Amino acid sequence: MEKKRKHAIAVNAITFSRVPMILLYLVFAVLQVCCFRPDSAGAFAFAWIAGLFMFGAGISDFFDGRLARKWGVVSDLGKLADPLMDKVFFITAFPSLVWIAGTRPGEEAHAVLLLFFAVFCILRDQWVTFMRTLAAADGKEISAQWIGKVRTALSFPAAGFVYAYETMFPFLPDSFRGPWRGACMAAEAFLLVLNFYSAWVYTVRYWPSVRKAAGGRH
Repeated sequence: MEKKRKHAIAVNAITFSRVPMILLYLVFAVLQVCCFRPDSAGAFAFAWIAGLFMFGAGISDFFDGRLARKWGVVSDLGKLADPLMDKVFFITAFPSLVWIAGTRPGEEAHAVLLLFFAVFCILRDQWVTFMRTLAAADGKEISAQWIGKVRTALSFPAAGFVYAYETMFPFLPDSFRGPWRGACMAAEAFLLVLNFYSAWVYTVRYWPSVRKAAGGRH
């Protein structure tokens, strides 16, 4: 029992570590843009540090659920904390990428696409949280759906890929900027569609609980 308790504490620590790591990413990313010339060694060093913190936040999402299942310590706290930590990542990482892209000359269209993605991603999360709350009150299972897991799993590396591009932007020749920017925008467009589909899947699943809470038929 003592070993299981320690495992549970370790898993929850990994889950909650996502918050300080993504906030430290934000601090170093902001300092990199505000305190250094874009093509300076200092900017490059701070970008690396920020990127490592973003990577740490992303990798924590990979391990916490797997360890919880392996050690048999899946809990209601974990089921609710994991998506909450993901939301902290989304509302920190993607708005910051919008801002960083907006500071780069010629990146206006990319910044706009990032803006639409970030806004809809946050709205999707709020809508799903609202429905899951009603479903939990209705006694329904509220574990993450496969589409939600796929969407989250792809969003972490996508954020890192975009941040790497925006960080390397001042150092890249035009022949590299175009293809890399195109790959970033393609990934963002795909994730935007995936978010729409994810919102639809959760809406279908939890709609009976929403109708019940509204006094409709069920």
